[in-house]
Amino acid sequence: MLSSSIFRPGLFEGKVFLVTGGGTGIGKAIARELALLGAGVAICSRSSEHVENARAEIEAQGGRILALVCNIRHDEEVKATVQAVLERLGRLDGLVNNAGGQFFYPAEKITPKGWHAVVETNLTGTFYMAQAAMHGWMREHGGAIVNIAMDMWRGFPNFAHSGAARAAVVNLTQTLALEWAQYGIRVNAVAPGIINSSGVDTYPDDIRAMIRGAALEIPARRLGTESEVASAAVFLLSPGAAFISGATLRVDGAGSLYRLLGYSIPEHEAWPAFNLTAWEDDEHQSCHPER
Repeated sequence: MLSSSIFRPGLFEGKVFLVTGGGTGIGKAIARELALLGAGVAICSRSSEHVENARAEIEAQGGRILALVCNIRHDEEVKATVQAVLERLGRLDGLVNNAGGQFFYPAEKITPKGWHAVVETNLTGTFYMAQAAMHGWMREHGGAIVNIAMDMWRGFPNFAHSGAARAAVVNLTQTLALEWAQYGIRVNAVAPGIINSSGVDTYPDDIRAMIRGAALEIPARRLGTESEVASAAVFLLSPGAAFISGATLRVDGAGSLYRLLGYSIPEHEAWPAFNLTAWEDDEHQSCHPER
């Protein structure tokens, strides 16, 4: 049997969901929860190994999983994936746009190739998937879309590419919630904070240590879990969220209200000040007392 769920058994009987990036981490946790609750679940990823391993794991626990390979940066692959879900499972009640990726790098060093790779995955791929789901099923039948964003509310040093893309995803969420309300499609987002997920293991040792040491800078005094993000996504897909659309739910232990995790501004004197009185007295006068 699958592990227990906070939601009632059979909540999604007869429903079908597609989870992108469903082979690992948060995506797999969402897929597992949906399967536990009776849904037919399709997962997709660029890695056949990831989705096949996740399928075997969840089916061994009693779930039903359709594993598909898809690069969400390619519109034709996205359309083919949605079509495969409809042909194999017969419908598409909900979509979770979880697939994404980024790498730790200061903005001044990000190459055009690196920028495009992250933005096209995190933003463009999210749009392609949402549009394909709308045209393929939801325009005529309604549905729910949940986009996975991130804690980018105060900027995101060393992740300028991903922070910019995920901020755009929040705006896209709001825009689609308005445009597609007429079709009965609800569109929401979940913005995880620092989560102790398997994705952390993809970073170098020093970055992993920094991420896992961030608990002291979060009001909750711990990192989040994959299950906590999954539960938020499942709620937004559920009938309990029937009057919620265009919202972004922060799952971050109040971290986005607190200090900027793991980043401080170096000491510097690079900002000359404008002071009208001082300027009239001496246009070269500085507000740095030591100058």
